[in-house]
Amino acid sequence: MPTLRQLSYLVALAEERHFRRAAERVHVSQPTLSTQLQELERRLKAPLIERPSSRVALTPLGRDIAERARRVLAEVQDIVDLAAASQHGLSGTLRLGVPPTLGPYLLPHILPRLQARHPELKFYVREGKPHALQSDLQGGYYDLVVSPLPVTQADLAVERLFREPLLVVAARNHPLAGRQRIDRSDLAGQKVLAIEPGHHLHEQVRALCDELGATLLRDYEGTSLDTLRQMAGMGFGLAFLPALYVRSEIGARGEVAVIALEGRSLSRQIGLLWRRRSVHAERFAALAGVIRALAGQHLPEVTVTG
Repeated sequence: MPTLRQLSYLVALAEERHFRRAAERVHVSQPTLSTQLQELERRLKAPLIERPSSRVALTPLGRDIAERARRVLAEVQDIVDLAAASQHGLSGTLRLGVPPTLGPYLLPHILPRLQARHPELKFYVREGKPHALQSDLQGGYYDLVVSPLPVTQADLAVERLFREPLLVVAARNHPLAGRQRIDRSDLAGQKVLAIEPGHHLHEQVRALCDELGATLLRDYEGTSLDTLRQMAGMGFGLAFLPALYVRSEIGARGEVAVIALEGRSLSRQIGLLWRRRSVHAERFAALAGVIRALAGQHLPEVTVTG
């Protein structure tokens, strides 16, 4: 019979499509991952991975088994959660996923205060792109995910937390840099930088460029918000950066100009996600309420929603 560990390796490979990244995701070496997947194929007496191939691809049977394995792993995690809930309630360690465009600028303001109120509650935090985080949440790798919205997976519960403005950032010598506020029409024809695909922020900025008549620079996609700030500062183009990032990493420093928009502002909606069938659903909803309250008290840049 296949082991749960082998099934988790297959799911990781199916989602990452890369042996090294899949191995890193499940915290094993690449040879270990490959050996265990070969053993899984031997036990099932069927090929699950196409070999040889210039890129990682699963066979049709491998894709079907990976999808069923994802559901099995989620059900097993629910069993573990159910046992924990019957003994200790919402205590111990919660596995929290968060994208790198949000976590470092939000969590330092929330987690210490949350843990001060609930010292029995601990968090294990890992970063990832929103789509991968949501897939891992479905698969039972996480208990909770904080993510920009919207979320399309029907089996994930979503509790809205707050709306975070996006601010325009430009080089100090940019024609718009001398103005504290600009109109949306001023962005027409401007060159705009964006973070790499896979982030909600990329899709949002792309849609904004289409709406405002700006040009998205696809040859200069940043791998982080820091990269976008630096490229904007060097004059490659404008960037839309989240307000919490601006507070944390730009502040009063003068390397770039931060510009607000008149009229309807640009923003992204942030939510707390969990599996709908989780035995902790009511407690997670209550936790979302606590996070909203903390955000309202300590993050004047955002607008609490929910």
